[in-house]
Amino acid sequence: MANLISLSPETSPTNPQNSQNSQNSQLQASGNPMGNLISLSPNANAKKQAAAQASGPQKERAIIIGSGPAGYTAALYLARAGYQPLVLAGALTPGGQLVNTTEVENYPGFPDGVLGPDLMDKMREQAERFGARIEYKDVVSTALDQPSDSKHPLHSVATDDGQTYQAEVVLVTTGSSYRKLGVPGEVEFSGRGVSYCATCDGSFFRKQPIVVVGGGDTALTDALFLTRFSSSVTIIHRRDEFRASQVQVDRARNNEKIDFVLDSVVTSVNGEDKSAQSVTVKNVKTGEEKQIPAHGVFIAIGSDPQTSFLNGQINTDQDGYIVIEGASTRTSIPGVFAAGDVTDKVYRQAISAAGMGCRAALDAQAYLEEEAS
Repeated sequence: MANLISLSPETSPTNPQNSQNSQNSQLQASGNPMGNLISLSPNANAKKQAAAQASGPQKERAIIIGSGPAGYTAALYLARAGYQPLVLAGALTPGGQLVNTTEVENYPGFPDGVLGPDLMDKMREQAERFGARIEYKDVVSTALDQPSDSKHPLHSVATDDGQTYQAEVVLVTTGSSYRKLGVPGEVEFSGRGVSYCATCDGSFFRKQPIVVVGGGDTALTDALFLTRFSSSVTIIHRRDEFRASQVQVDRARNNEKIDFVLDSVVTSVNGEDKSAQSVTVKNVKTGEEKQIPAHGVFIAIGSDPQTSFLNGQINTDQDGYIVIEGASTRTSIPGVFAAGDVTDKVYRQAISAAGMGCRAALDAQAYLEEEAS
């Protein structure tokens, strides 16, 4: 899952069990230690897990691992088809990366924009209205493609509380996580200047200085895109050569708005009044440090798909993204489907993830109907 830290569901702003007001929800989402955490003793946890294991696998028609736009859209479609899917949404931040996003301006249907957590709440509520069931647990392992008495094999899914679920259909929508710099100020100013998505957030920094951290095609593509809005773009890269294609490098070098700071790393993101103002950069060869003005700090050093719980049971590419068959969402195992950023390394948008969630649900529905025919 995107988040494997087991906190109480009440800490999530998208959990309907949270009885606190929206202000408290925002405080909890930003790390407020006074959130409604339920603390279970080791003995209590052990008893809970033993009881779950003793009860045996819980049978389901369809299980969706993960939430976010892909997971909730898949849940909506399967629920409307009458399958009452179980969504294992994750224990910490159900709703995926959008729960940490402030304003979303490029999702259709919201001309004035919408807050990321609010959008996820609406998607979840819509899926639940038609019968989808949400459980706030992390999946820790799977046993896929097991023999069964029916036409289709069974797939087992184990969660962090010791419970095991079985279904003929499993949809994986766990997304990916952006790689972080791990420097002071990165977390503090995330959503307040620090961003991992140029397409999502570039327009917020019109006529302002921006830095882009990275040296691959994504970083240079982002830098070129951001010149449409910014007063300047500075590309910071830890080497003096780029991993990006030469075509992209030449385009960036020929753009008068783009400057380069090479052989350098960002050591901190600095700001005031709750917004980023600059970055501190250190030359890896000379040790010299300097500050570069930056109201927008776009980090483009890659992302990691959340697939470790699958234990290599599904075919993935060299970067760990799930491989699907052609334009479908079918994986290498019959009855297992994938949608969203866990399989998409190109677009990585909320709207494209939602579209893939729809496709995965329709593929899963067709698969389930094979048995009935």
